[in-house]
Amino acid sequence: MPSPWTTAPGDDARLAAARAHDAVVGERADAAGVRRLVEESWRRSLSLAVDPDRPLAGVDLDSDDLREYRDAHPLALALPTIHRLLIRHTFEAGLIVAVGDQDGRLLWIDGDRTLRRKAEGMMFVEGADWSESRVGTSAPGTALALDHGIQIHGPEHFNRIVHPWSCTAVPVHDPSSGGMLGVIDITGGDDAVSPTTLPLLEAAVAAVEAELRIRRLDEPVAPRRVIQRAVPRPDATLSVLGTEVGRLESRGRSVELSARHTEILALLAWHPSGLSAERLADLLGTSVSTLRPEMVRLRRAIEQVDASLVPLARPYRLPRRLDLDAHRVLAFLDRGAHRVALAGYSGQVLPVSTAPGIREIRDEVSTRVRESLLTDASVDTLLDYARTDEAAYDAEVWAAVLRMLPPKSPKRASVVARLERIEAELR
Repeated sequence: MPSPWTTAPGDDARLAAARAHDAVVGERADAAGVRRLVEESWRRSLSLAVDPDRPLAGVDLDSDDLREYRDAHPLALALPTIHRLLIRHTFEAGLIVAVGDQDGRLLWIDGDRTLRRKAEGMMFVEGADWSESRVGTSAPGTALALDHGIQIHGPEHFNRIVHPWSCTAVPVHDPSSGGMLGVIDITGGDDAVSPTTLPLLEAAVAAVEAELRIRRLDEPVAPRRVIQRAVPRPDATLSVLGTEVGRLESRGRSVELSARHTEILALLAWHPSGLSAERLADLLGTSVSTLRPEMVRLRRAIEQVDASLVPLARPYRLPRRLDLDAHRVLAFLDRGAHRVALAGYSGQVLPVSTAPGIREIRDEVSTRVRESLLTDASVDTLLDYARTDEAAYDAEVWAAVLRMLPPKSPKRASVVARLERIEAELR
C-alpha cells in the first residue's frame, strides 16, 4: 500500500492510522488505512510481547559507562558532521536529532531544548533502548530492523505514549564492511516527517559515511571497531529511596534487608573504594565491636541472593558494583532527563535512618535533585516536584513555579494559594 502521507499528514490519515492501530494492536485483527511495513512492524512487536501501553525504553547504563561506550563508538568521529548538517538547524525548526548505535540504544540527543524536555516523558533520552524489540514500531528501531530509511508518524508508532510524536530515521553503515553502525533520527511534530526530511537525512548519512571512510584511510593502523554490545548494567541493585528498609535484587532473586544491613550496604555502594572498620562504624554511628558481628549477619543475608556480592574486609568493600536507585536518579539528572529522574525519585534516601553517613548521602541526593530541578527543569516537572512531600513547604520552589507559569495559566491560582498557605503556617 502506498503511503497515505505524500505530504504532511492530515487529520484523515491520522484518524485512519489510529483506527488501524486499535484494530491490529488492540484487537489483533486485520485493518486497512495503514502502510504494510507499519502493520508488519506492529505484528513483530506483538510477537515479541511488547506492551503498547507500558512506559518505554529502560536505561541500563550509568553516566560513566555511557560516556565510555560513546567515546569508543565509531559514530563519535562523525559528530561534527552531524552537528553541522543537522543539529544546528533543529533549534530553529523545533526538532531534535538522536544518534543511536546498531542495537537501537540512543547515544546522543540534541536540538530544541523545550522539545527535549517533553521527550523525556516517553523516555527518549540518552542511554535508552529504542530497538523495535523493546519499544515496538518507531523510526530508529524499525529503520534498524528493516535496514533502510523510514518515517513513522503519530499513531503509526506501536506504543500509544509516542502517538503525539513523529520521526524519520536512516541507518548508518560501516563504509568498509557494510555492517550496521547505528542510526540517525529526527523527532518532533509533523515537520519531522515532511517530504523533505527523509532526503535531507539520507544526504546527511551519506556525508557521515564518507567522513568515516576518510577517517579510516587516515588511520589505517588502528581503525575504530564496531562495538557489538554495550557495557551491561550491573545486575545487582539496592533500593533505598523512600523506604525504611532496602530490597536487594540480583540475578532474578531478591531479599528485604534489615534497616542496619541496608545502611551498611548503601554506604559500601556509595564508597566503592572501601571503608575501614573504624570509618564504617563512624558513618553508622556505632562501634567497631558492634559492627563486626553485624557484618557476619549481613554476609549470611546476602548469600541468600548472590554470594558474589558478599562484602570483603580490610577494608570493607563490595567485590563488584552495586547499583543504588539513588545513583540512577543522579545519572538522569546529569543527562538533563529531569522528568525521568523525578519519576524515579520516590523519596529521600532511607528517610528514618539516623546514621551519620546515611544522612550525608540523603542530604547530597536531595540537594542535587532540588538544585537541578530549580535550575533547569521545565515548569511542569518543577510543579510535580513541588507537590511532593519533600517540597510541599519549600517556598523557593513554589515561587520559582509561579515565575515560570504563563500569565494566563489556570495553574497560577493554586500556586499562589499554596504560597500564601506556606507563609501563613510558617509565621
